[in-house]
Amino acid sequence: MQHKSPLLVLALAFGAYFGAAGVHWFEFNRDALNDFQLWRLLTSHFYHTNLTHLLLNCFAVILLWTMHGHFYRAKTFILLFLTCALCTGVGLLLFSSLNYYVGLSGVLHGIFLWGTLKDIYAHEKTGYLLLIGVVIKLIHEQVYGASESIAQMIEANVAVDAHLYGAIGGLSFFIIQKFYNTVQTEN
Repeated sequence: MQHKSPLLVLALAFGAYFGAAGVHWFEFNRDALNDFQLWRLLTSHFYHTNLTHLLLNCFAVILLWTMHGHFYRAKTFILLFLTCALCTGVGLLLFSSLNYYVGLSGVLHGIFLWGTLKDIYAHEKTGYLLLIGVVIKLIHEQVYGASESIAQMIEANVAVDAHLYGAIGGLSFFIIQKFYNTVQTEN
């Protein structure tokens, strides 16, 4: 049975956008994070630059849920989301020069990568194609940057580093999950 955990993500994203419009204490802000406003490592993912940005990210949540929702369990999805969010936020803080970031795209790349690995582990051949596609996309973005048309639509630069760190979060969660399941099986 598919769990409804992605609905929580959608509700928080819509709530942050419509309930906190113009409130900047949600966003990833390097100076504020350096002042120990660490909640921003999580809240920044729910805030968006404009309605188009919000709708694009929410559509991606629904698309991923459609593709990989059969792997979601409430606890697993929440832990996956938190891992990807923290990897994205901490990665940006430690290894990127970005001063500001908002949106779900980093987390979504991590959830997508995790889903492709789950597909492969479940012997679904499409998982390999999806994995190749996301790896090519990540490499392309790191070398050439993001699409200018997307940047214009969301009225901000696309944070390609967030995509990379989110994907690392998804990969890390998959590895930890497999290790945990192996240890549980052995005991």
